[in-house]
Amino acid sequence: MSTETVWDLPRPLSECGVRHDDGSVTIVRRHGNPRGPRLLLGHGNGLAIDLYYPFWSLLADDFDLFVYDLRNHGWNEVGARREHNMPTLLRDQDQVIDAVADNYGERPTIGIFHSLSALIALLGPTLSAGRSGSLAAWILFDPPLYRPGPDDPDYDALAERTAGMTRRRTHRFRKRSDFTDLMSYLPLLVRAVPGASELMARTVLKESAGEGGFELRCPREYEAQIIAYVRTYAFLVDFGSLPCPTKVIGSDPTLPYAYLPTFDLSHIETVDYDFIPETTHFLQLEKPEECVEAMMEFLKERGLV
Repeated sequence: MSTETVWDLPRPLSECGVRHDDGSVTIVRRHGNPRGPRLLLGHGNGLAIDLYYPFWSLLADDFDLFVYDLRNHGWNEVGARREHNMPTLLRDQDQVIDAVADNYGERPTIGIFHSLSALIALLGPTLSAGRSGSLAAWILFDPPLYRPGPDDPDYDALAERTAGMTRRRTHRFRKRSDFTDLMSYLPLLVRAVPGASELMARTVLKESAGEGGFELRCPREYEAQIIAYVRTYAFLVDFGSLPCPTKVIGSDPTLPYAYLPTFDLSHIETVDYDFIPETTHFLQLEKPEECVEAMMEFLKERGLV
């Protein structure tokens, strides 16, 4: 693949607006093959599901794809910061699942979630009586879980430092190319597929209203607020009460972490766990084919495809 690769996102087959309790709306888009098994895909903090196109484009021929952005991300409008918290995100996910079933018919649906959206799914059995557990299966990419050992770094201090860095990051850009230039100096996408920086600029930035230039779709203060919340909620997941078949596909635990340190689940018998070698937290952008292969192996073993 050329270094000049451009990822052209297709137009959705259809769209569905999911109105939440506070009046905010999540825009769910349908892609792929409507005759295939149904997948629901979510993304990580501060990102957008369209950024994951190098991954989910590999599924479009065989699966009925429903993609959505978390509140205050991606295609969605920015609302009140006080509503940008884990319990609200959990209710949003339940309502998205309901809306897909109501608008497109009840069918077995497999959740494909990364990072924050994966943690939201895992918190469902503990914090919600909603619909997340009614999914036929979960494929969870690198959920932000952590159980520190005696020699591990202080997770609270790391989370606070990461949140502080996020609050201070550049959030406005004169041109999208200024963003991609910045990405070239940061290790964030160093392992990603060609064209990932340009795709990220198109999917996480929007035109600044009345000010010219571009700004982050998810405000940096909102992203930082979730990072601060994660350190509390990451400890609440109960792997003994998973409501559906679950596969966790992690980043390489031997590499330096690109977001926050995550938890090697290989010793937990209730979890089907694997990791993709030589990948960071952004594994679906780094080795999308290998991520699809690991996912498909699990789904075939469980008779879900």
